[in-house]
Amino acid sequence: MHTEICDRLGIEFPIFAFTHCRDVVAAVSNAGGIGVLGAIGFSPEELEIELAWLDEHVGDNPYGVDIVIPGKYEGMGEMDPVKLEAQLQSMVPDDHRRFARRLLAEHGVPEPAEDQRRSGMMGWTEATGKPLLAAALRHDKVKLIANALGTPPADVIAEVQASGRMIGALAGSVKHALAHKAAGLDFIVCQGTEGGGHPGDVGSLVLWPEVIDAVDPLPVLAAGGVGSGRQIAAALAMGAQGVWGGTLWLTVEEANTSPGQMKAYLAATSRDTVRSKSFTGKPCRMLKNDWTDAWDRPDTPEPLPMPLQMMVAIEAVGATHRFPEEAKDVAFNPCGQVIGRATRVRKTRDVIFDLVEEYAEAVDRLSQTARVEV
Repeated sequence: MHTEICDRLGIEFPIFAFTHCRDVVAAVSNAGGIGVLGAIGFSPEELEIELAWLDEHVGDNPYGVDIVIPGKYEGMGEMDPVKLEAQLQSMVPDDHRRFARRLLAEHGVPEPAEDQRRSGMMGWTEATGKPLLAAALRHDKVKLIANALGTPPADVIAEVQASGRMIGALAGSVKHALAHKAAGLDFIVCQGTEGGGHPGDVGSLVLWPEVIDAVDPLPVLAAGGVGSGRQIAAALAMGAQGVWGGTLWLTVEEANTSPGQMKAYLAATSRDTVRSKSFTGKPCRMLKNDWTDAWDRPDTPEPLPMPLQMMVAIEAVGATHRFPEEAKDVAFNPCGQVIGRATRVRKTRDVIFDLVEEYAEAVDRLSQTARVEV
């Protein structure tokens, strides 16, 4: 299970693990894959702390950082974070705020203390994403940058590549993938609709080969529904150079998943997710619950565009961790359909080695059962 991109990054296995937890990043990189830290939700100062810790805990192994600079969002063009936040806050209707607070109150979720409140703008604007990128580029062991929503700005691509690092972006359609290629990115993460977070609406088995063919010879990492070595074998057989996953790492021992979230993830099946705009403002796959159902009703407010909806939902996101029992039915639990395979807590290292072993078994089984007669 070794491809060209492994040589470019100096890793043993083409397994890319997206996670918001530094412990998981370190564990994956130390086990032969490459951990990718999601920077969204961190301030530049907080991210600096996380990356400094990672530098000390990955040995000589590389890791990556995922930023979010969407190709389209409310407030585009304003580069002063303070002015942008004021502008965006003024665009959030009071009806949306009241509806969200009422929904939380109905579930017994207390209002946050003043010092616990966050704006919800987070890192998914150019004004807030670029400082996170600057922090990442100060760390030599960061060998790749990924952008989660849309093609990164041209100056971001140039800056990352000039530093000797690889830069890529996620794509949920051939159109998006071709835009990434035209912009000169080094790799593409092709995510089918099964994936957690912000996927498109086409299934992985259809989308992966379409994108791989369309952008050849650009390296493609397959994402969306990858939870076993058999699925890795299928992705590589189609021409992918590796796999990118996030859901698999939500239930590992090292994850900072809250107790309430962990219980929900372990109990979930592959049919318990939904693509909803109710937290981020863009279709995002997560566990369905009372929050996602409430925002989908015809008699309730329509979710706002990114990043306005998160300014409404940020209290629910915070309650997911601070009040896990009260918030269990209104929590933000992003994950893909492969969550149905996560039925027990395992060490990250064991997950990596199981994936490699299952991959080898799948390839051997295929060679034994699908011989070509000439």
